[in-house]
Amino acid sequence: MTDLAVPGLEAFADVAAYMRGVGEAARAASRGLARADTAAKDRALVAMAAAIRADAAKLLAANGEDVAAARGAGQDAAFVDRLALAPKAIEAMAKGLEEVAALPDPVGEISDLRYRPTGIQVGLMRVPLGVVGIVYESRPNVTADAAALCLKAGNAAILRGGSEAIRSNAAIAACVHAGLRAAGLPEAAVQVVATTDRAAVGHLIVDEAHVDVIVPRGGKSLIERISREAKVPVIRHLDGVCHVYVDAAADVDMAVRIADNAKTQRYAPCNTMETLLVHADIAKRVLPPLAAIYAAKGVELRGCERSRALVPTMKPATEEDWRTEYLAPILAVRVVDSLDAAIDHIATWGSQHTDAIVTNDHAAAMRFLREVDSSSVMVNASTRFADGFEYGLGAEIGISTNKLHARGPVGLEGLTSRKWIVLGSGQIRT
Repeated sequence: MTDLAVPGLEAFADVAAYMRGVGEAARAASRGLARADTAAKDRALVAMAAAIRADAAKLLAANGEDVAAARGAGQDAAFVDRLALAPKAIEAMAKGLEEVAALPDPVGEISDLRYRPTGIQVGLMRVPLGVVGIVYESRPNVTADAAALCLKAGNAAILRGGSEAIRSNAAIAACVHAGLRAAGLPEAAVQVVATTDRAAVGHLIVDEAHVDVIVPRGGKSLIERISREAKVPVIRHLDGVCHVYVDAAADVDMAVRIADNAKTQRYAPCNTMETLLVHADIAKRVLPPLAAIYAAKGVELRGCERSRALVPTMKPATEEDWRTEYLAPILAVRVVDSLDAAIDHIATWGSQHTDAIVTNDHAAAMRFLREVDSSSVMVNASTRFADGFEYGLGAEIGISTNKLHARGPVGLEGLTSRKWIVLGSGQIRT
């Protein structure tokens, strides 16, 4: 059993000094992790999983205190649901750590090695980013997931969870540290910020001396603040305004199945469809059966005039609907006259997250793949597949709509960089 401390319930006298110390410890630990072999990292992950299972009762007790505090503060049911841990969720955390241990280690991989005319060999080696700061809200399982991915990729992690989960995160951190100790790795490789003072985030995101990248996971206001104020590079996405475009050459049954799943499989994830675009030539065959499915599931439809002519029960859509990430059973619907019009709509109103086309026209599919500038672009598949696990990454630290350094679901490879290496045998440049 691990020893559980519950720090962070009182303010630090000097948050700046505390965060500077966290950064210095993380930087020192990152150098040790860069030297750690795969076996040591995997031993740590497996030991973390064992500690989580052994301490399940402690984790549930700590989480129960957080949940009680959230309810006492008047938080709504959805907030409490994100915060709450059940025995099944704790087992999922343990299994997730073991799954990351089973993934190939990207660190040290050499690629594109080739001889130059001078006789030197030039290639690229995959290396850790260094220190990753992760700022997140509500979900305590992120503490284990983020620790696992950062560790396997050879990075030290500074984790700043929401104040509402401080006890849960501390309990999970104790298990993480037990695993690090068991493998002989520095405990400072994973640090959970032990203060609820919001100033800690401000210090973390400007600490260029000790932090190499920030990953925010949470609501739009959190991500906007970090993107605006950070001096450290940020891997982030703001919105998930995802589209499905049903082309004139679509199979109707396939289109209905995909559009249903993309919206109703789950409403809250960032890869859920928020706007349905339908070609005018096929709209009469697609929209009425889809509207019946949505009505049965309680989905409110907001459509353009042409959509409402086919489904009169739709509410009128406004310009605001085209740019809105509802995260709820609400869907905007628009009839368009061409593939060009669909691509223009996505370019104007989309968030560069995930967009899909349903079509049997190969040329239209290839145009959509080339011209839609999003981090994930799909043909004949639900947008709900935009996920690290579904992409075979094992897990993800989050979704990125950046164009540099990582884009789309960010897994182990996205938490590394590459450096040039040169292998010579005494060559000198003349």
